[in-house]
Amino acid sequence: MSGEKIFEGCFAVHKPQGITSADVLRDLQRHFNPSKLFAPWIETEKALRKKESSFQKNRRRNKNRKVEVKIGHGGTLDPLATGVLIAGVGKGTKSLNDFLACTKSYETVVLFGAETDTYDRLGKIVRRAPYEHITREAVEKALDQFRGKIMQRPPIFSALRVDGKRLYEYAREGKMPPVEIKSRPVETVELKIVEWYEPGTHEYKWPEEEMTGDEKIIAEKLLDKEAEIPVEGEAADQEASSKRKTPPAADSPKEGDQEAAKKQKVSEDGSAQPAAPEPVAPEPATEDAPTEKTDEPRPQPAAVKIHMTVTSGFYVRSLAHDLGKAVGSCGLMSELVRSRQAEFDLKPENILEYKDLEQGEEVWGPKVQKFLENWENKRAAKAEEEEKAKAQQ
Repeated sequence: MSGEKIFEGCFAVHKPQGITSADVLRDLQRHFNPSKLFAPWIETEKALRKKESSFQKNRRRNKNRKVEVKIGHGGTLDPLATGVLIAGVGKGTKSLNDFLACTKSYETVVLFGAETDTYDRLGKIVRRAPYEHITREAVEKALDQFRGKIMQRPPIFSALRVDGKRLYEYAREGKMPPVEIKSRPVETVELKIVEWYEPGTHEYKWPEEEMTGDEKIIAEKLLDKEAEIPVEGEAADQEASSKRKTPPAADSPKEGDQEAAKKQKVSEDGSAQPAAPEPVAPEPATEDAPTEKTDEPRPQPAAVKIHMTVTSGFYVRSLAHDLGKAVGSCGLMSELVRSRQAEFDLKPENILEYKDLEQGEEVWGPKVQKFLENWENKRAAKAEEEEKAKAQQ
């Protein structure tokens, strides 16, 4: 098979909801391994391994495992999320780090009135807050605090490791993390409302499971502690002042996870001007208009769909969490779609639909081949341009 074309490179997969990014890779590999398209790659890899020295073979992990198509992804999507997942095949895996630093576009639905340990609808409810006062105008105003360069703290209930243990493991054990989680800079390039859902007009719901026991106690302590930490930089004085105006803890949400506290989110890129969300307190209760009614059900909370373009390290679910705080309530991420990553987007001609895999190689094979050929052509054109630029210097 030495004369046959070897296909390598990067392409985009339309990840469905309910599975992990690792699941996607396993499914791709399961279809690619026995395929005609990647048979030349498999045979070439087998030949290369036969030529390896005993030292090289011993260094290889899983050295006795059968040869499979090498594959990786360029940025994890949560099980709740759908959309663009970049996959790299063969030598294309060496380019995957490039996608970690690029901008990404998302659409998310934020549901107000409750917050969970994971900041999305898959978690357990930690606390609730009043939400009847929230309007589109209030949300529009609050979004100004999250545009541009901001400081963002990673999710307190996330997979980030502290002293060799993931943060969510501390909470499940009823323990506080041994060190303070620091804020890091991120940037929101674009942020806008694309749809507003009035109460009673949508089907988004809070999760039914409540956090209880020691786990809830630790969750509340972490959220309360996070709210007490002053924001660094020019906004610190303003933040301290705004905290004195914040409603009492019983009614005001605290911060807290994968795409993590929006205004405190994580990014390794560049410096940032911190911007602390300034909560908008609900209207005070009067004798004629009590805030709570115990004799009748409360109305459904409002929700909002938001489009954003952000830099590396940004946690979308944190935006949902922090936006809820910024309007004097709570918020959680109810839906998430990654619509673009680098040059890859959700246009049918640019992405492999997940359902194509089950329809067989006669369906997915030509598409993947075209995607990898396009990748190769773009890389070759870029290399040629770089050579010309060097020659002109």
